[in-house]
Amino acid sequence: MVKRVVVTSPLPGDAVAELGRRFELEQCVRHQQRDEAGLIELISSADAVLTLLEDSVTRGVLDACPHLKVVANCAVGFDNVDVEAARERGVWVTNTPDVLTGATADLTLALILAVTRRVVEADTFLRAGRFERWAPDLLLGSGLEGKTLGIVGLGRIGSAVARRAAAFGMRVVYTGRQPRDERAAALGVEPAPVFLPLDQLLEQADVVSLHCPLTAQTRHLLDARRLRKMRPGATLINTSRGPLIDEDALVTALEQGVLAGAGLDVYEHEPRVDPGLLERKDVVLLPHIGSATLETRAAMAGLAVRCIIDVLEGREPPTPVVRGRLDRREPTSGPG
Repeated sequence: MVKRVVVTSPLPGDAVAELGRRFELEQCVRHQQRDEAGLIELISSADAVLTLLEDSVTRGVLDACPHLKVVANCAVGFDNVDVEAARERGVWVTNTPDVLTGATADLTLALILAVTRRVVEADTFLRAGRFERWAPDLLLGSGLEGKTLGIVGLGRIGSAVARRAAAFGMRVVYTGRQPRDERAAALGVEPAPVFLPLDQLLEQADVVSLHCPLTAQTRHLLDARRLRKMRPGATLINTSRGPLIDEDALVTALEQGVLAGAGLDVYEHEPRVDPGLLERKDVVLLPHIGSATLETRAAMAGLAVRCIIDVLEGREPPTPVVRGRLDRREPTSGPG
């Protein structure tokens, strides 16, 4: 029997076409936010689904989709999937790490520069016809050389950010669940990044950049108390997960002048953005484009497709988050 695969959104590149050559394929032609019932209706008879972060694969969805063998999330994160429920049911969950590391690290540096050098504010100033002449005090920002970057989570992306920041002459400190001295030393950054407990990092860093997963422990990792611990005049950057920051507390910290500014690509209640952030000149806001290069998004789709093919043809996928059951029978030849 031919296996059925659902792709919940259009994707760049041509990788999805390979699914159509091997399986019965249904690909949605437009992006759509679905509730639990809508996602169940779409994938109830599917053997595999290629999802985005906006697709909430809950325990209820998994209960209603008994044929499902693999959820291939086209993202490095997977907090949209109930991984425990998937594990209980023997459903594979995969993600797309590594391929988006460089693009997200690049965008992190772009946000750091945009905030500290007031790039967006300057662009708006010029387009409004306010630029009359050069002046020594016009839109003064802050340089990066000699400043301290605090990285929260020295994983793949955090490490790539550290290497880029070192090229700007920044000192790098980092924190995480535990010190990773070997990984820090292997970055080839001089001086090597130094591990600090989170509160000490916040007190020392001129720029704090978040690169950790969203878990029950990291939700509101930066709450009102921790935001107040940040160095006066510091900048906060988030290209990881929106709920790592208590946005109400962030707005208050900005209003009170605790922070010099913030650069955000993700939001606590995405796609809604706190109105208190929208009205501020010292905040740069992007619509979740950390991995948004043609090359990266095509590579992400290709990796997700490979994971589906491997599972449905009885092989272990390359990037498992949850290991499920494998059907070792011969693969199907495709529809028709």
